[in-house]
Amino acid sequence: MTRPQRSIPAPRADDTITARFLAFIDDPAFPCVGSKAALARGAIEAHGFSRLGDRGNDARLLDILGRFGAAIDAEGGAGSTVRSCVALFEGPCDTDERRFEAMLWSQLQRLHELDVQRGQPWADGVSRDPDDPRFSLSLAGHPYFVIGLHPGASRIARRFEASALVFNSHRQFDRLRADGRYAKMQAATRARDMASSASRAPGRPRATSPAWAAMRKAMRPWWTSSASGRPRCSAGVT
Repeated sequence: MTRPQRSIPAPRADDTITARFLAFIDDPAFPCVGSKAALARGAIEAHGFSRLGDRGNDARLLDILGRFGAAIDAEGGAGSTVRSCVALFEGPCDTDERRFEAMLWSQLQRLHELDVQRGQPWADGVSRDPDDPRFSLSLAGHPYFVIGLHPGASRIARRFEASALVFNSHRQFDRLRADGRYAKMQAATRARDMASSASRAPGRPRATSPAWAAMRKAMRPWWTSSASGRPRCSAGVT
């Protein structure tokens, strides 16, 4: 039975911060070829919010992620376009790496707690255990990994004028890896990143790689059992 297709909204070009973010991705110096492909296909969905850390953002952001994930799932295997959902925040604009990461994890913690309050189950096909190679963040029933950008980022590719969180679908990248596109995109992005900043882009490590094992180990102090019996991601990540 064919599932109905849901359209994913195109970027709002009239939104000033959205326009500046899209210009940032379009800049020839920006290394990520996947983001550039998404931009060319109108597949970057951007939304503006007040300051990162404002609890008034939480419900709206989780609702947006729910609609975004449902649209990706509705496409199923037929969807070949890589899509991203971006939360653009008014501030802060004076973050260093430590402060931004603490704010990022605090934001994800609140989204997770709101998910629990709404009775949302963990996304299918991924684990809630950081020690499991299939671990993934789950929000609104969809598995995501998140990329943070902010003015104080050490990597040029992550240094945007305002704080931003880019939510990418774990399922999309599983499909890219399965059909061989991920390795090609990763290699091209690393080459461009090295050329522009002389630093190797870490990319999204394989589940069996030492980098991924180190990431899971680093997450253990911050991902503990909550009263609800589901994992709890606490603030203070460094």
